[in-house]
This record gives sequence, C-alpha cells and structure tokens, in this order.
Amino acid sequence: MWINSVIKVGIVGGTGYTGVELLRLLVGHPDVEISVISSRSEEGRPVAELFPNLRGVLELCFSAPTAESLAACDLVFFATPHGVAQEMVPQLLDRGIRVIDLSADFRIRDIALWEQWYKQPHGCPERVNGAVYGLPEVNREQIGAAQLVACPGCYPTSVQLGFLPLLEADVIDAGDLVANSASGVSGAGKQANVDNLLAEASDSFKAYGAPGHRHLPEMAQGLADIYGKPVKLTFVPHLLPIIRGIHSTLYANLTDTRVDVQALFEKRFANEPFVDVMPAGSHPQTRSVRGSNMCRIGVVRPAGGDKVVVMVVEDNLVKGASGQAVQNMNIMFGLPETRGLEAPALLP
Repeated sequence: MWINSVIKVGIVGGTGYTGVELLRLLVGHPDVEISVISSRSEEGRPVAELFPNLRGVLELCFSAPTAESLAACDLVFFATPHGVAQEMVPQLLDRGIRVIDLSADFRIRDIALWEQWYKQPHGCPERVNGAVYGLPEVNREQIGAAQLVACPGCYPTSVQLGFLPLLEADVIDAGDLVANSASGVSGAGKQANVDNLLAEASDSFKAYGAPGHRHLPEMAQGLADIYGKPVKLTFVPHLLPIIRGIHSTLYANLTDTRVDVQALFEKRFANEPFVDVMPAGSHPQTRSVRGSNMCRIGVVRPAGGDKVVVMVVEDNLVKGASGQAVQNMNIMFGLPETRGLEAPALLP
C-alpha cells in the first residue's frame, strides 16, 4: 500500500499523442504530481506552448531525458517510440524507480520474435521476463507487485478482452480465431505521413498490414496465456477516417453451442470497472467511449448458429494506451483503480 500522499511521476517522450493524453489524465489526478517531462527535440520549451489545451494547468518545460533528472520520481512513464525505453529503463529500475512502458519494448517475451517484427536488436533482453503485461482484467495481482509494467497495445487490448471469456471457458475453437479491427488515424502516431493526411484518409476506408502486423505476436502471446496453450489468430487492421477510436469485430466457432454467450460475458466482466457488456443485441459505437477509459462489448450468435461475433470498442489513446497506463499506476500504488479516470465519454 502506498503511504505517501503524492506520487511523483516523470514522463519520457511526452510530445506525441499518447504523451499529451497521459498529461491530460495526470494533471487531473488527485494523487499525482508531474515532476519531469522530457523530450530531446523540445528541450527548454514550455509544455503548454506545444499543447495549448494545457495552458494554465501545467507550467513545466520539456527537459532532456536522463536517469539523474528522473531520480526523484516514484514512477516513470515511457511514451516513446519502440526501442527507446530499452536504454534507460534498466538505470531507473536499478534506482528502485517503478516504470510503465507504453511502447512494445517489454511486451513480447520471445526476444528473437520481437527483433523479427521490430527490425532491430533488443537493447536489454535480460529485463523482459521481469516485466508484467499490463492488462488489468487478466494480470491485476501481478501488476500490483510489479516494478516494470509493459502497457498493452491498442489493438491487442480490444482483441484480448473480446476473446477473454470465450477462451477462459474453453467454448470456442482456438485454432481459428479472426479479428477485424479498425482504428482512427491517431493510432498511427503524430509523425508526418501522407496516408494520414485529411485528404487521403477522409471519406475512405481501407485495410492495411493484412500479410502481417507487428501487434499480431503480442495478441497471440496474450491469448495463449489466457487459454493455456497456443492459439491461431488471423488479424486484419483497418484505417477509419476518424481521429480516435478502435472497433474490433471478432469471430470464433463455438465448440459448445449450449453456452449462453451473453451471460458468459456479463458474469466475467461484472466486477470490471472499465469493461461494459452491452445489452443483448447491442452494437457498440466508438463515439460511446471517446475520451474515456471504458471498453464496451457486444456479443451475438448470428441466427443462433455456432458462430459467435464479438464487437469491442475503445478509445485507442485511453484504454488503448494512456488511460490503461494510469489504471496500471493506480493498481501499482494501491489506489482505487478508477482514480483519475472517472470522466465519461465525450458526446457528441
């Protein structure tokens, strides 16, 4: 149990979309003091100059990221590109500082597989097995005791939560899972990219990464952990012409057609503060979770057959990234899990 009154946090790499979302959530958190926010490219620049939505609520300037500047923190978030956290995380862990990494650096336990998908050598493979995968609905107890948490990816969060009750109950064919997922353009990050320009993405809808996407090994690992043995997953991501939101439509074949899938989902998530199982026959919408840490799920059996369809929506920047990171922080420090995350979604 955390006995101090305030958690001093640092953020490394706070200039992207997940970084500013993390700042938005933390400035309103009653138990948090943001001590350091770092960026090599923006060193010395006021945070509120880059993010005008934080004018009047955050007076910090960006600083260079060093272990020394972060030494006074109780917890450090890494909102950095893949490969960056590997250099500094060991230094912070050796100082007793707890870390939540929002990149994929510590999610995949198979180092060779990580290097295959991320096209670079891993910088600290010796720390990977000590990381706890930060999906609270699965690993809540381990997260509470963790020093290093690997925050799940946005697509993997929706896919794992959607298949979770079915795999735990062993009522589907785990050798033929299909996930069609669609994300808003903020999921691609803040870097300049022609495909993400308004004139390119608006009024259009497309698949990408169908031959293979780097979130696939993370999903396969997580689903296998849930099921207790390997699964086979086909994953096809799509780009939505919206800024925020993920909609994952999942398909599986029931091996036990007697199961009441609605009741199964309602029972499994009954005590989960950020998973809302919608009434039978519902079709959840991305706008119902925009800006919130909520994940909404609808589940159906078309025509009462042996196929089950699960529809999952989340905000890719909140439950899919920074909100889940704050949820993990709350668990790690013994705070109410919903602290700082109570605001409902934005409508319209």
